[in-house]
Amino acid sequence: MNETIHILLAEDERTLAMIIKDTLDGQGFDVTVASDGEEALRQYAACKPDVLVTDVMMPRLDGYELVRRIRKTDQQTPVIFLTARSAVNDVVHGFEMGANDYLKKPFGMQELIVRIKALLGRAWAMPPQPEAEGTRFTIGQYLFDAVVQRLTHVPTGSRAELSYRESEILHRLCLHPNQVVTSQSLLLELWGDDSFFNNKSLHVFITKLRHRLAHDPSLRIVNVRGVGYKLITSD
Repeated sequence: MNETIHILLAEDERTLAMIIKDTLDGQGFDVTVASDGEEALRQYAACKPDVLVTDVMMPRLDGYELVRRIRKTDQQTPVIFLTARSAVNDVVHGFEMGANDYLKKPFGMQELIVRIKALLGRAWAMPPQPEAEGTRFTIGQYLFDAVVQRLTHVPTGSRAELSYRESEILHRLCLHPNQVVTSQSLLLELWGDDSFFNNKSLHVFITKLRHRLAHDPSLRIVNVRGVGYKLITSD
């Protein structure tokens, strides 16, 4: 890593928090620890971390509410939820609040590190690249630039800054218009495994992209049950 990545860790279990901090510090990250949601919100405002890793169940302010407040002004900072709760509704609710990833306790430290690096994506893992073929697309009424992760609605001029995973998913769909892109390929390339919870995460990101493209009724992202997703660019 060319620059130090600053992580804000919100975790009320002190022993676990120290284990995570010591491990991440040893990997070259800079970690600030908050022991409850209110402290995490103050630390976030003070240090503007590159990644927020937060427990769900915390005193004073839980992780859902913490992320909901942050997302009022910041849609870009990656968020990973840590939780022992594994019900599908809890997972979906976490993503609806603005999480980018969801790690179920107990978890391996290497898995957390891999997920942090995956969320940071090209902004940290890759040096600036010249624009490559197949990174800018006209899809219906939209222009999509996969390099800068931006979706522009041409008739209104409105722009949406996409998250890393939103952009990468849409990029893969645009490379194969009107063809099925398998869920497994998306999960293995972007999440590192095709587990049940990651599949739920993928579905949430697909839903977000459908909302992004909603101004053009000729565009659809359809679910091919049991296989994957297809970007339909014309009727």
